[in-house]
Amino acid sequence: MAEPVNFTLEEGEHIAIIGRNGSGKSMFVDMITGRHPAFPDMVKYGFDEPYNNLKHISFRDTYGGDNDKTYFLQQRWNQMEIDEETPTVGSKLEEAYQLAGEDTPERRAFQKHLYELFHLEDLLDKYIILLSSGELRKYKLAASLFTNPKVLIMENPFIGLDATTRDQLKDLLSMLAKEQGLQIILVLAKTDEIPDFITHIVEVREMKVLPKVARDEFKDKFRVDSLEFRDDYSAVKEGLASKSAINSKLSTINFKKVTIRYGERTILKDLDWTVMQGEHWSLSGDNGSGKSTLLSLVCADNPQSYACDISLFGHKRGSGESIWDIKKHIGYVSPEMHRSYKQNIPAIQIVASGLKDTIGLYARPSEAEKEQCHHWMEVFGIGHLSDRKFLEMSSGEQRLVLLARAFVKSPDLLILDEPLHGLDDYNRRMVKDIVDDYCKNPEVTLIYVTHYQEELPRCIDHSIFLKRNN
Repeated sequence: MAEPVNFTLEEGEHIAIIGRNGSGKSMFVDMITGRHPAFPDMVKYGFDEPYNNLKHISFRDTYGGDNDKTYFLQQRWNQMEIDEETPTVGSKLEEAYQLAGEDTPERRAFQKHLYELFHLEDLLDKYIILLSSGELRKYKLAASLFTNPKVLIMENPFIGLDATTRDQLKDLLSMLAKEQGLQIILVLAKTDEIPDFITHIVEVREMKVLPKVARDEFKDKFRVDSLEFRDDYSAVKEGLASKSAINSKLSTINFKKVTIRYGERTILKDLDWTVMQGEHWSLSGDNGSGKSTLLSLVCADNPQSYACDISLFGHKRGSGESIWDIKKHIGYVSPEMHRSYKQNIPAIQIVASGLKDTIGLYARPSEAEKEQCHHWMEVFGIGHLSDRKFLEMSSGEQRLVLLARAFVKSPDLLILDEPLHGLDDYNRRMVKDIVDDYCKNPEVTLIYVTHYQEELPRCIDHSIFLKRNN
């Protein structure tokens, strides 16, 4: 931090920590939890065993446990490759429950309440690695709440959750705060997600922790519409490469009665879906409804596509095209992709990997390609981060780098799965404007996934809603 930090959590207070991407919110949390190497003993809670009474949950697009060594991107789709000893939701939750305390009727009742609240009963026999992004967050929340902490710190708890589950989580946290005395600290990128039970706001600005203010005082001073936003995105057009010659009379995506099953679970059933070139689709649905599975079919990541009647860019799957023939047309970003990027390499190399559709950078880019990468980083306002190591950035800065990667080759099909995850108010508005400007090109097709209606760009002209198969 640039200046000394003064922070006190008084009894009965519930805090929201807010700030721009890269402002230092996560560093501040590391100081509070004692994980920051320079401040291991900075915070005292007044408890006999302070750190045993505090639980910290981070929702920075992790897809799998923080210490999960078995994860790889294809494991969700290659059902036959899953080890039989891979844990299920039920086994891991029961393990967390047993470790958290004595087995009592009251605790079992609370466990049952959490399962009902998050609709976890239907997931108990499901492998952890097969959970959707939103389902995973529900699982991690339930496991953490079993520990009965006195202070609960949650980073971006609402991202990836559908609207109903977000409201249920806010109600649950409010109940825990008011009835069980749990003190809650939320770290939020979206200022419009501050729940009603929050009593005070702490803003972190440019590595400086500002004084704690009462919620009502903060609301009077801060308004999203008072922020100064960019309004010129002509640089988006300047960065467009000449488009591939795709016959506009052919569909970009064509699904006919597509059904996907994993064991006894039906994820997609008899799905008919046609996307024509130049259309801009919103894809929505409750957690676990099959959105990620659908996108895996489009991106050629799911081997079950060969058993389905699917055509992409005018070619039927299995007719001889390689996955790289498909991917060269697609720019893609998702929570799962964010999770898979663990290389601590400069941001410019992450962006350049989008030119070759790889996770890491295995070929040296040409000077022209480097210029292309720099251009898109400037468009997304991260030109100054070109040489910064990826794992040394904030989650929001990482997301902007991955968005630049998605756009860098001027794709024909842009697939943005929860693209605004973890972005602050300013950057959410900026990314939406960039998407709108990019999609003014009549040859560009868009699939945009979000649980927030207000996050949809103006260019959306078609929509599809997936219902969960029980």
